[in-house]
Amino acid sequence: MSPPVFGITGWKNSGKTTLTCKLVQEFTRRGFRVATLKHAHHLFDVDHEGTDSYRHREAGAGEVAIVSGRRWAIMHELDGADEPSLEEMLARLSPCDLVLIEGYKRESHPKIEARRLAASDREPLAGADASICAIAADHAITDAQVPVFPLDDIAGIADMIAHKTGLGETAA
Repeated sequence: MSPPVFGITGWKNSGKTTLTCKLVQEFTRRGFRVATLKHAHHLFDVDHEGTDSYRHREAGAGEVAIVSGRRWAIMHELDGADEPSLEEMLARLSPCDLVLIEGYKRESHPKIEARRLAASDREPLAGADASICAIAADHAITDAQVPVFPLDDIAGIADMIAHKTGLGETAA
């Protein structure tokens, strides 16, 4: 059985990553195992020039696993193949109680929209996306059709997510 998923979406500089990290802290404090999945619209690298694993990828390895006594990671090169779907990536995650998804604006999983006055774009997403079930903002929102939380009300947002996903207040 797949774990429940809940998304954090918004425009660049809207506070998505900070909200995601604070929610991870809150849910783990409550005893849940949380995984995250973040979508990047740009070229990114988790490895750096000069490391052995970087050199393996540069040499043409399609997949590189790096393992230590503290963590492991697998980097997979797409080599021109299509970006994997959200469903394909969710299937690759280890068992957990909740998956928080940052980004993936156009997918249909339930999500909260982060809004900050400092965001690069402040056009509301909630009205055009039925999967947005709440807004977290650093300013007053008066015309919302969904519940609005202060961006720093982490416990309240976590309670709403737990209710929407059927997760419960604390881990069993």
